[in-house]
This record gives sequence, structure tokens and C-alpha cells, in this order.
Amino acid sequence: MSTTDLSASTGRLYGVGVGPGDPGLVTLRAADLIRSADVIAYHAGTTKQSMARSIVAELIPPSAIEEELRYPVTTGFADHPGGYYAALADFYDECSDRLEAHLAAGRSVVVLAVGDPLFFGSFMYVHDRLSPRYPTEVVPGVTSVSAATAAVATGLCRHEDTLTVLPGTLPTPELARRLADTDAAIVMKLGATFPAVREAIRQAGMSDRAWYVERASGRRERVLPLAEVDAQTVPYMSLIVIPGEGLRADAAGRHEGSTQAPFAPDDEVAPSGHDEGGPTVHVVGLGPGPDRWLSPEASTVLASVDHVVGYGPYVARVPQREGLVRHASGNTVEVDRARFALDLALEGESVAVVSGGDAGVFGMATAVFEAAAADPRYADVDIRVIPGITAAHAGSALAGAALGGDHALVNLSDNLKPWPVLAQRLVALAEADLAIALYNPRSRSRPDTLAHARDLLVDAVGAQRVVIIARQVGREGESLTVTTLGELDVESVDMSCLVIIGASSTQVTGTGRVWTPRTVTS
Repeated sequence: MSTTDLSASTGRLYGVGVGPGDPGLVTLRAADLIRSADVIAYHAGTTKQSMARSIVAELIPPSAIEEELRYPVTTGFADHPGGYYAALADFYDECSDRLEAHLAAGRSVVVLAVGDPLFFGSFMYVHDRLSPRYPTEVVPGVTSVSAATAAVATGLCRHEDTLTVLPGTLPTPELARRLADTDAAIVMKLGATFPAVREAIRQAGMSDRAWYVERASGRRERVLPLAEVDAQTVPYMSLIVIPGEGLRADAAGRHEGSTQAPFAPDDEVAPSGHDEGGPTVHVVGLGPGPDRWLSPEASTVLASVDHVVGYGPYVARVPQREGLVRHASGNTVEVDRARFALDLALEGESVAVVSGGDAGVFGMATAVFEAAAADPRYADVDIRVIPGITAAHAGSALAGAALGGDHALVNLSDNLKPWPVLAQRLVALAEADLAIALYNPRSRSRPDTLAHARDLLVDAVGAQRVVIIARQVGREGESLTVTTLGELDVESVDMSCLVIIGASSTQVTGTGRVWTPRTVTS
């Protein structure tokens, strides 16, 4: 079969990218398929003509059956019992039914897509529904990202720059956070979202290198610096290009060849790392879950510093704002990032190290003190710890008052202490009749530690002690399981869990609440 003879392969579905707007950017393969199609389908807005069809109108043969797939809604609001996305799902079902009628009749169906069919394209949803049942081919197209970058006429990313493509429909804080964490970016889906997108770019400190591109490669193409754009004139078919700076930054955020401090404070920026007593590192406990559990003092510190250092998921919880640099790292380099924060403070930067839960409970506070104690250069750095809600006490509260009496907190990881020491402590605590909260109970690298601990404790105090498994406390997917030592299913536990083993006096109410009495009898 030749690439243009569709009649020899009936009942085939084609997703054909027609490029961003200029008919001259339509590929030869796409043009051949369009000229030979039995059916040409294309999506259109609620009140507008199809942009995809307009790009290739001269290629559509008079004999082709045309299927206009007009959206019932194009914004986030819909008069549908299931909401906006349910309304779209029904629409895509209807589109697929209409196209399937042609496919079942043996016709070739070409679905036009602006840009590339599988890059934020409507064809994806038809593809999901029909490709399992009919032969399907996807023909790539030039994306709006490529056309817009060409219109700006500057390098998008260089060397080890990372590029992130983001929808402008993200909430402003989330969009700002993701922008701050990348070198180069494309923000799509503008229109009504433009004011919020511009604010997110301002918060990320990227406004001065952001370019607005409207209708890339089309006859009405516009290219403007972001600051010059009138928000009232922004159509959906527009995007923002933020080229990477193309230079590697040093540990303090300065770029190679630069002699200027990266974030010269103005009157509205918080004081430098040299507080009244000298250089300072703030170590901030974020709590175990939702923002509402963050203390006012922690919020104030995070709103004032220029640098935030920490494990990636914790750094991601800090809202991005203009002038803030976030330094995320992995989960096993605590002392390294502590030294990095101390060095920033010595250079006069204002810095906070963030930690989940309470920073002083199996958190980053100790790592910062360890790093400072090991190097005399840090002798004059003041380390200030801002407390947070601990995971243990949040888990206890979820259950009721499981830690209402005397209790102990134990890190079940044996990375920093040998298993014999850990085992001895667990047995001693249980025999002393304390409730025990176990942090880091079970990981991929330590799949058997919790089972060993359970067996030790069953031998020491019996199988009937109450056990709580608190998962994702304060976050999506939160759950609580109440069981006993003997019935504890270790396979259900992972690093998102906190395990509490009750004292002999710990009780479970008729409604499933768990509490430990304050009074101890001999």
C-alpha cells in the first residue's frame, strides 16, 4: 500500500497533526492523508470555527465527508451533574461514536489536530476510545512550542538546562513553585488564566525573561515581552516562552562570570542571614501534612528568607514567591544540605532548612547541629529551630489519644544505629509499659525490620497490645487501621505510615477511638 492510498486499508483511524497555524508547516505525510481521506473530522470551540480545518482547508477533497466535533464547553464550568470533566467525557464518547460509525462502515477517518495530536490534543481522547478496536496511526505535527520558540528567536534551553511545559490552568502557587524549580519553561492554555499566570511568573522571579507569543506562525502572530501584554486581549491560542539563562549557578545561586549577588534585597525583602547575633540558619518544622498545621512563626520565617533548603517533597511545600530560591535534594544527604545552608548563612544569605513534622524529632535540626559541630568555621552560626506538629502526635490525634500517657518515639531505621541496639531499646520500652510510636517503619531497603520488631515485642509483652497504623496523616489518602501486635500485617505498612504500639492500659472505645490513660497503677 502506498502512503497515500487509504482505500486499500479501510476502517483505519488517523490522528494527523497540522502544525501550529502556518499551512506551510503541514508535513508531507499529513497532506497526503488529508487529500485521500474518506472522512475528515476536526474539533471546534463552542462558538468558533475549527482552527485545524482552517489550516488545511485547501487540502480537503470535495468528496470527503466532514465531521465537525463541536465542544459543548471550553472553560472549567459546565451544567452537568458530574461537572466540567464529566461533561467532556460525555462529549468524547459522542465523538467516538460518530467516528466509529464511519470506521465500522470501512471508511478511513482522519482527525485533524492543531500542533501535534498527542501534545495537549483533543485527538488523545478519541484515540483512547477507538485505538483498541481499530487500526490507528498517529502523524506528528509541529507543535506550538516549536513555533513560539522560533518566533522569540532565542535559545530555549542550553547545556544541562531543564525544560518544563506547564498548563496555565494550574493554581497560582503550584504554577509558581514548578516554574521556580526549572530552568526554561513553556506555559500554555492562557486566555482567562493569563493574569494568574503572569502573577505566578512574577513570584518565580522570571518576568524579565518571559515572552508572550500569540497565534504562533499564523498570519496574526504577535510576540511581546510579558510585561507589555494587555490581559484583556489574550486569546486561548497563546503561550509564554521563558528561555533558560544558559549558565550554571554556583551553590549560592550566582551564575558563572557574575560578580553580583543574585538577590540584592530591596526595602520589602526580609533581612539577610546575619541576624542581630550574626549569621543564622533557621530550621523549620512543616508539620506532617496540611498547610493549616503550619505554625504562624514558621510561616513568618518562610516568608522572610531568600533561600529554602531541604528534601525535595518538603521544599515543594513552601510557596514560591519572587526572590525565593529553593534548593531541593535527595533523602539521604542530610548533613550535606546542612553544610550547604550553613555556608549560605556565612555568605550573608537568609536561609531556612525545612523538615517534615517537627525539625527536632528525627528531622533536620540535629543534622544542622552535627554539621556545625564538625567544622569550626560554623562556630558563630546561630541555629534557630522553629517547632512543628510531630507525625507521632498527629497520628495519635487521628486515633484519639493513643499517646495520652507516657510514651516514646523510636526511629525504626537501622541506618544510623545497629539493629541489636534498636532491638534492645524496643524491648526495654515495651517492658517498661510505654506506648511506642515507630517512625520509618518499613521501606524497600528494610522490608523485614518491622516484622522483626513485631516478633520481638510479641515475645516480650504478648500479642494483645493495641497497634495503630496511621497512613498519610493530614494528607490525601489518610487512613487509620486499629489492630493488635499479633494481627499486625507488616505488608500493609510503608514509609507513609506511622505505627503506634499501645501500652498495656491502652483502650479502644466502641466507636473505634484509641486512648491511653494518664494514670498508672502499680
